Parts: sequence; structure tokens; C-alpha cells
Amino acid sequence: MSSLSLSASGTARQAVDAQVPRLVEERFASKLFAKDPALWGPAAEEEAKIRLGWTEAATVSRPLVAEIVQLREDFASEGVTRFVLAGMGGSSLAPEVITRTEGVDLFVLDSTDPEMVQLALQDLDKTALVVSSKSGSTVETDSARRAFVAAFEKAGIDASQRIVVVTDPGSPMDNSAREAGYRKVFNADPNVGGRFSALTAFGLVPSGLAGADIEQLLDDAEEAAEFLSEDDEDNIGLRLGAALGGTKPLRDKIVIVNNGAPVVGFADWAEQLIAESTGKSGTGVLPVVVSEGAPELETRADDVLVVSLVADDAEPVDDQDAVAISGSLAAMMMAFEVATAVAGQLLKIDPYNQPDVESAKSATRELLASSPEPSPAVATDGSIEIRGSEQVLQGATTVPEALKALMAQLPEDGYVSVQAYFDRLGWAELEEIRPVLAQKTGRPVTFGWGPRFLHSTGQYHKGGPAQGVYLQVTAATDTDVDIPEIPFSFGELISAQADGDAKVLTDHHRPVLRLRLTDRSAGVEQLLKAAAAL
Repeated sequence: MSSLSLSASGTARQAVDAQVPRLVEERFASKLFAKDPALWGPAAEEEAKIRLGWTEAATVSRPLVAEIVQLREDFASEGVTRFVLAGMGGSSLAPEVITRTEGVDLFVLDSTDPEMVQLALQDLDKTALVVSSKSGSTVETDSARRAFVAAFEKAGIDASQRIVVVTDPGSPMDNSAREAGYRKVFNADPNVGGRFSALTAFGLVPSGLAGADIEQLLDDAEEAAEFLSEDDEDNIGLRLGAALGGTKPLRDKIVIVNNGAPVVGFADWAEQLIAESTGKSGTGVLPVVVSEGAPELETRADDVLVVSLVADDAEPVDDQDAVAISGSLAAMMMAFEVATAVAGQLLKIDPYNQPDVESAKSATRELLASSPEPSPAVATDGSIEIRGSEQVLQGATTVPEALKALMAQLPEDGYVSVQAYFDRLGWAELEEIRPVLAQKTGRPVTFGWGPRFLHSTGQYHKGGPAQGVYLQVTAATDTDVDIPEIPFSFGELISAQADGDAKVLTDHHRPVLRLRLTDRSAGVEQLLKAAAAL
């Protein structure tokens, strides 16, 4: 059974004992895999009817394997061995965890930062681009496609033979890609939402082209599905879902840590799955991705539940208020998808809609259309410009003062969200601020790279409980990349995305401190020092 196992303790075990017998009695698992849209109540039925294809993805996706392997071999015979994925949210995070776990290279372009875009546009002589989007209208992926078409043509390469598209059948991108004569168009199951799409064409095409063993992935998923569809109290999907959404009182900060599991980046994938599925209607559970030794693992606040990803031979968890889960990558993906469906029912929300994701997109479009002048900084401290309302800043004119003012507004049951809108490959050191702020505040801290987090935790920030304070970090650069046939550049796009999200958060009465680094290197160093001095 795909080596899937789970143990729970404390309030997590109490939730399992309290909730799973009812779920079994009501045949939740078998109804889920029979694609029963009534499991989340009448208000959710319409959306659920068109979102449950993920339950059979392992079987439905099987015919794709031969096509993907053949295309990879064809590319290799032409000297094309480097693959770039332009995608956002689940359609990029799933291939990233699959390829990183298998140790094969895939450049995941899920940013509009011009420095990261420029990195992606290298080695074009041996590069193919995979564009993944259900509709093709996602601004990040469409902009990346346009940039690659222009770069290929400038290099004397036939762009149509280097672009592979993954999209829903009949979508605008499906039609335009076929008209453009792109190398290959793969259609995904339209009845699967992006965050549940790991085992569909969205997860398999880029992973398989990069060299991952996608046939084994589907074998493991199919085996796990047999167990996860059973109405049995040992069903790990039911047990995990009960722990995520059924604690009393609700432990709504889910701290996810890898404690020896042979999967790389799984917590980031689980973060977008759980946050976007549950964070709405003023409720939800917030995933917090941490490393071993993180402050959240020590403080163990009353609203924190720890979920440890462990190796197959790990001892059962005996820690307070914790869950430990192990298994193959595909089996754990399936288990977390089932658990998210369970948690949605327990939280009385629709796990398949995303009512607040569009708000940031709309604000971005309005800003790009109007091209407003940037708002002046309230103050400049060294290499950092400070912006925020008077209510947030409380008269602060230095970075340490501004950080203190923001943290002073952190509720007892709150969390800190750090959002960095720039190149996550070149400036990964900024993530060091996360455990520092967690240590200083004694509260969970999330870290998201913009704009990709807008397609995951961004839903929770607006639709979930009003518990957060938000630190937005943007950065100037001398680098910019034009977007062909579009009246704005990547630099202007990422700036508008940051401005738009800050506006929506402010409109939702969330406290937002905005720091713009006028020099990336000096600014990152200054910000880390300011956080450490809190």
C-alpha cells in the first residue's frame, strides 16, 4: 500500500477518535471517490461537481506516460535537455516537488521578477518551454510565453518547436497553441482544480520531460487510492483530515516540518493545497512551512498543530498535539488531497472554490491600466524605503521602528506573513527572516515568494480569519525584461502585483508594512539585522 502510515497524539488523536467513526459511518471516503458533490453541503455542490476528477487522476492520466516519454526522447535527439516550466500555484509546485525529490533538473519560472525571468532565458539552444495554465489567461504564464517566443526567435530558433502547452481542452490557450503550431499540446482533465492537479498532465508533463519516473509515480498513487477510498477507520486520509480540521478548539496553525522524509519541497506543495482550499468565509487552517529546530516547534502555542513528514521506519509520534505521516511522494499527495477534502467538510466550507484569489488579480489589472505614479515613501532608512498607513507605522521612520510597530498589532492568536516580491533563486537568504521573527514574536510566521504565493496562501490572507500582520518586501533592480505586445514590462508587472495585493489586504483591514529595497544586497542585509534586533 505505497508505504503510507500515520500516527497522531494529543488533541490530534482526540480529533481522529472523535471524527473518523462518523466519517466511516457516513461513507465519506467511498462517496468522495465516487465523486459525490453533496459531501460539502448544497452551497458547494455546483463547484464540487466539476472539481472531483483528481480522485481518479492516477488512472485517467496513465495514457499520458508514453506520449511524454516519447516527446522527451525526441527532444533529447535534438539536443534539447533543459526544460523551463512557466506555471503558477499547484501547476508549478507539484512538478517542483516531483523533480526535486527525484533529483532531476527543472527550472520552475513562477515569478515575474525580471532577474529570475532573465535567468530562465539562458541556454536557449538546449531549452524547451512548458507553459501550464488551465485557461492560458494567467498573466504570469502568458507573459513568460511571450518572452520566450521573442527570445527563441532572436536566437534563430523556431519557437513553435520548443514550446509545449498543458491546458484544459477547449480553453483559449488550447485553441491559440494549436493555431500557433506549438510542438505539443497536452489536455488535462478540466474537472480538476489547479491545486489538486499534481497527478494530471499539469504535474506529469514537465516532470516527465525533465526525467522523473512518472509511471512509478502513478503506480504509487493508484495503489494509495485503493486504500484511501475505503470506509475504514484506518484510512489515513480520513485520519489526517480529522486532525487538520477537527481539533476542539480548532488548532488553526498547521506547522509542517520535514523530519527525515525522502521528499523535497513537499511542505510547499501542501501549503498551497491546504491554504487555498480552507482559507475562506472567515475560517480555515493556515499551513506554516518550517525547518527542523524552528521556534514554532518549541513554543507549541495552543492554536498550533505540528505535522511531521517522516521516513517509513520512523517511530510513532508521542509528542503532544502532533501528527507524523510517511509514504511515497504520490501516496502522500493523495493522502493530503483526501485530508483537505475531509477538513473542508469539518470546517463547513467549500474546499474547491477560491473566492478571494481574483481580487488581487483585479487590483493588478487596474493598476497596470492606469499606470499610477508610485506612492511616495513615508521614510527612507539606509537602503530601504518604508511605506504603510499611519495606523500601521505609528510614526515609525526607521526599519526597526516600523517592524516593532507592525508586530505590536499582532493578535494573541495571530500570525506574521512575510511576502518577498523578487528572485527567490538569487535571494533565498531572505528566508532567514522567518525563524527570526517567529522567535521574537512567539507566533507562527509564514514566508511566501511573490507573486506565486498569491495563488496559494493569498486566498487565506483575505478569506481566512483576520489574524495576520503582513510584511511585504519588494526590491529595485537595474534589470528589466520587456513583454512583447504588452504595454508593460516584467518590472512593472511585479510592482503592480505587489501594489495590488497590498491594496486588497488594506481594504480587508489587514495591517500591511511595505519595505522596498533600493539595493538588493545591502537591503537584505539591513532587513535581517533589523529583525534580529527586535
